[in-house]
Amino acid sequence: MRVVKPTRAFRRDFRREMAGAHRNVLPRVLSTAVDLLARDAPLPADFKEHALKGKWVQYRECHLRPDLLLIYRKSDEGVLMLVRLGAHARLFE
Repeated sequence: MRVVKPTRAFRRDFRREMAGAHRNVLPRVLSTAVDLLARDAPLPADFKEHALKGKWVQYRECHLRPDLLLIYRKSDEGVLMLVRLGAHARLFE
C-alpha cells in the first residue's frame, strides 16, 4: 500500500471544495478514489482516469464528479502524492 502525501495546494483546494457545492459527496468519493489508488487497484470507469499532457505530463487525473478533478502522482518510492483538487477551469487556467 502506498503512503498518501497531500501537497499544501491540495489541502487548500480540499478546504475550498468542502465549503462549496461538493461538500456532501466529497469525503466519500475522495476516500474511495484515494483508497483504490493507494492500493494500486484500478478505478471504476466512471472516474475517467487518464494521464495529463503538457506541463502536467508526470501526473494523472481522475474525475470525482463531472467537474471535480483529482490530480495525483504515483512515485516509484511507494508514495501517492495528492497534488490538486477542483474544477477544470480553476486547475487549468
